[in-house]
Amino acid sequence: MGKQYPAISAETQAFIERQHVFFVGTAAADGRVNISPKGQDTLRVLDVNRVAWLNLTGSGNETAAHLLEVNRITLMWCAFEGKPNILRLYGTATVYHPRDAEWTELLPLFPPLPGSRQIVVVEVDLVQTSCGMAVPFFDYRAERDELNDYMEQRGPEQVAQYWHTRNARSIDGKPTGI
Repeated sequence: MGKQYPAISAETQAFIERQHVFFVGTAAADGRVNISPKGQDTLRVLDVNRVAWLNLTGSGNETAAHLLEVNRITLMWCAFEGKPNILRLYGTATVYHPRDAEWTELLPLFPPLPGSRQIVVVEVDLVQTSCGMAVPFFDYRAERDELNDYMEQRGPEQVAQYWHTRNARSIDGKPTGI
């Protein structure tokens, strides 16, 4: 059965660090709920109640739009190998852009990845585990290179233009702050 904790334990942090994918869930006051998969080496546990992830350029920017309106967020991991487990971190989040002072402080925590557009810092108020016994086994093979290759080929100016044309508004027309 599920268990709840007020903070990220060392065991929970070790589980997070072993996973290759996590999911982000957000919702504005109205409109669509967004669930977004995240990969690569883009998440750091900052302390027992804070995590940060480097948000890479994608086809949309729903998370940023939602967090501007309602800053609640859920991060979820599933064990696809080993002991079954589902882990959720609940909390509130703040989005930082390259123009923000916090960006300069946080960016060195991550490897240099092309198309990095935001860093999201989550203040965790609840950690919950559940059984995960219905989650199937999957074998991890490798990270995909397509996103990094695509962003490198475009270069910073074309990526910024992409942000302006494709990432400035959510699918519901809400501003993303980019």
